Amino acid sequence: MNQERDFNEKCYELLNQIPKGKVTTYKEMANALGTKAWRAVGTAMAKNTNLINTPCHRVVRSDGTIGEYALGTNKKSELLRSEGVEILNNKIDNLDKYFFRFDA
Repeated sequence: MNQERDFNEKCYELLNQIPKGKVTTYKEMANALGTKAWRAVGTAMAKNTNLINTPCHRVVRSDGTIGEYALGTNKKSELLRSEGVEILNNKIDNLDKYFFRFDA
């Protein structure tokens, strides 16, 4: 396996820890991986080929905006809302309420 694939797999393992109804940020995921490479986390999310089982829709930007999604931002919003996450103007309403932190 190459380094990029290893990194992506670690990202996907983290994703599976995020419960329904919670979100995290690209930055939080990077921190959990011991890096500052939050853009690389975003790239890993974009390369996710298993959208149903690996819930990359639960990763948002640090300012609470929902960010990109392979199936479009409307679908990402729809998925988050179906899990009980409140979204207002393409932004998580009260990010702290829904924020998931990884155990150190």
